[in-house]
Amino acid sequence: MKNYLITIIGPTAIGKTALSIKLAQHFNCDIVSCDSRQFFKEIKIGTAVPNLDELKAAKHHFIQNKSIHKNYNVGEFERDAALKLEELFKENNIQIMVGGSGLYVDAVLNGFDTFPEIDTSIREEIKNNYSINGIIFLQKKLKELDPYFFDSISIKNPQTLQNPQRMMRFVEVCIGSNKPYSSFLNKDKNTKNFIPILIGLQAERQVMYDRINLRVDNMIFEGLLDEVKSIYPYKELNALQTVGYRELFDYLDGKTTLDFAIEEIKKNTRRFAKRQLTWFKRLENTLWFDYLEPSDLIIKAIKDKIKNI
Repeated sequence: MKNYLITIIGPTAIGKTALSIKLAQHFNCDIVSCDSRQFFKEIKIGTAVPNLDELKAAKHHFIQNKSIHKNYNVGEFERDAALKLEELFKENNIQIMVGGSGLYVDAVLNGFDTFPEIDTSIREEIKNNYSINGIIFLQKKLKELDPYFFDSISIKNPQTLQNPQRMMRFVEVCIGSNKPYSSFLNKDKNTKNFIPILIGLQAERQVMYDRINLRVDNMIFEGLLDEVKSIYPYKELNALQTVGYRELFDYLDGKTTLDFAIEEIKKNTRRFAKRQLTWFKRLENTLWFDYLEPSDLIIKAIKDKIKNI
């Protein structure tokens, strides 16, 4: 019997969680979360973790299962998710995966390139250089150490050059291994024991932005500022270098007003949503639906897809 992994993708605040629960209930299966911010138990409000009713409505995996004090990368998640899916497919040949973290989705669907362990001192040195010299330092360093890869992402994914976390990772692998980052790409990847069925949710841009703005307002009302205060002593941790937390750390540092910080969260979340769509739109064979599409029509499309495979 073939296994099918129904994977729900789309920008933040588009309604992926609600749809995943309806699909899980219909197919009587579990939900594997693929949101890299929802792994951490200390941050709940700013990461839009499913609420208690949603968690009760369907069994979820990889929700608040790690601590912000533990480094957890995409390679580790790919390994853990593969083991969990192997276990779940023994119970039901249809399972659900949902999340907005494109790199993590790709890792589960396609496997993940294996990289060497990097000495923490190298990582810290690169981080310090970035804090002093900015993104230009990382760009110049990557171009020097792996010109082929630099040119490739300049053409295919130019926005990546402005992403400090990704750029620091590229550079640390080059320095730590003394090899180009690109030399580790496209190696033999794990053979997957499932057929992916991709379901994308989308909306008109202004609708998407309005939903994001409303979500941020709701997060503030639910106590996001208090949550940020509780983790403020750990603001330098990698897990907290994310939208919704960085802006309020700046407010607590006295760099901005609260109103300005909230507007920055909205603006940066909107930018993040645009990057998500750019990433997901490149995934082939995705069935795209308006976020208001009735779930029964999406279920029918999934069943039709399975019949035709």
